[in-house]
Amino acid sequence: MEKQEKIKKLKDQLKKYEERLAYKMKTYRGVIHENALSELKHSEVMVLRDMIDSLKREIYSIENS
Repeated sequence: MEKQEKIKKLKDQLKKYEERLAYKMKTYRGVIHENALSELKHSEVMVLRDMIDSLKREIYSIENS
C-alpha cells in the first residue's frame, strides 16, 4: 500500500506543477536578451519543466518496479 500512496503523492505534486507551468506559459514569450525579468521568467519555466519531467520519470520507475 505504501507504493500506491507514494504514487498518489507524486501525481498530486505533478498536477500542481503542471498547473503552475500552464499559468506561466500564458505570458511566456521566450527570452528577451538584456531583459533581466524575461531571463528570470525563462529560468522559472525551465525549472518547472525539469521538475515535471523528473516527477514523471519517478512515477514511471515506481509503477514499473
